[in-house]
Amino acid sequence: MKPIAALDAPSNLGLRPPKPGTVPGTAKAPGALREAGLLSKLGAVDAGHLVAPRYDREDWQPGDGVFHAPLIAAYAERLAERVGRLLDSGLFPVVLGGDCGILLGTGAAARRHVGRAGLVYLDGHSDFRHPGNSEHVGAAAGEALALATGRGQADLSDVDDKGPLFADDTVVLLGIREDDEALDELAGTEILVRTAAATKAAGTGETARWARERLDRLDGFWVHLDVDVLDAAIMPAVDSPDPGGLDHAELAELLAGLTSAPTCLGLEVTVFDPDLDPDGTLAAALVATLTSGLAPLL
Repeated sequence: MKPIAALDAPSNLGLRPPKPGTVPGTAKAPGALREAGLLSKLGAVDAGHLVAPRYDREDWQPGDGVFHAPLIAAYAERLAERVGRLLDSGLFPVVLGGDCGILLGTGAAARRHVGRAGLVYLDGHSDFRHPGNSEHVGAAAGEALALATGRGQADLSDVDDKGPLFADDTVVLLGIREDDEALDELAGTEILVRTAAATKAAGTGETARWARERLDRLDGFWVHLDVDVLDAAIMPAVDSPDPGGLDHAELAELLAGLTSAPTCLGLEVTVFDPDLDPDGTLAAALVATLTSGLAPLL
C-alpha cells in the first residue's frame, strides 16, 4: 500500500464567476476539507500548498478562447512537477482542488510517470466542450476532458508538447447525466461512458470492475473526481448542481473499487465550493465519503 500525500491545488481559474464581481469559492475547498479533518482521517502526509494565480477575467470577451489560458498552462506545469515528485517518491497523491482544470497538471504528471496513462473521469458533466462542437469556448473547467484528450486550443490541449495527455481508449467517463449534450459525440469516440443512471442500475461495485477491465491493462491510471457527480440534493455546494447523481455510499463504493487497483496512481477532488456550505456539514459528509473511498489504501 502506498502512503497518501495530500496536496492543495486551489486554482479556480477555470470557472465562471458565480455572479458579476465575484470569484468562484472553490479556491477555499482545500482549507475546508482540511478543517473537516481529511488529512487526519486518511493519515496523510501533508504535501503542502501550491499557490494559484489571481482570478481576473476583466479583459476577457467571448471569442477570446479559454479565459486565463496562459495562467492555467503555467499552473499545470508547476502542478505536474509537484505531483510528479510525489509519484516518484512512491506516494499516492490526493490533490485538493480547485476546479477541473487542474487535470492538465495532474494528467501531465501521470503521463510522465508511466508513459501511457489512463483516466477515470467521475463527473456530473462530460466537460467535453471544444471548438468543434461549440461556437465559443471559455471556461476550462467545462472543457477539461476535451482538453485532456487533445481537443481545443494548443496551449491547453498540448500542455507539454507531447500531444494529448490521455488517449481516448484509455479514458472511462462515469456519472454524467442522461441529458448531457455531448453524449452523442462521445458515442463516436473510444471513450467508455456510463451515465449516473446506468451506474446506479448496474451497481457501483460492478461499474468499478467494468472500468478496470480497461484500466488494469495500463501501467497506471489517475482518478478525477468532480463532486457534482453527487446528486444535487446531497451536494448543492458546486457551481452546477444537477439531480440524478450518485449518493455518498455509491460514490464511496465506486472510489474504493478504483483505488484498490495497484495501478491507481492518485486522485484529485474538484469543484467543491465552501461558500455554499457555511456550516461545514457538506464538507464533513464529503470527507467521510473520501475516507471510505480511499479505505483500500489505509
